[in-house]
Amino acid sequence: MESEDALTALAALGQPTRLEAFRLLVAREPEGLAAGDLAQALAAPANTLSAHLNVLSRAGLVRGERRGRSIVYRADVERISGLVLYLLKDCCGGRADICRPLLAALNPCATD
Repeated sequence: MESEDALTALAALGQPTRLEAFRLLVAREPEGLAAGDLAQALAAPANTLSAHLNVLSRAGLVRGERRGRSIVYRADVERISGLVLYLLKDCCGGRADICRPLLAALNPCATD
């Protein structure tokens, strides 16, 4: 990921409704969520949410797919993974003991 791409993604997430929409879509992976259901869950007017989803889409963080009369949005998990890796690359100067708690926190779905 390039610096400009990271800045675009971070700017897109730097607004409360967009951040919450993205987090909700991540939680609903892989099935996604219809735009109307997303608007209802966020208590956001449909036209306002549409504008927010356009910003997230231009940043490459979400994708919309028409399914019948609905548009179902999904988080681009690969893109957010790239952003997180960009931010954390060379984290902790290579000291695994410092990075270990961070890596554990980033792996909430793992089972021991």
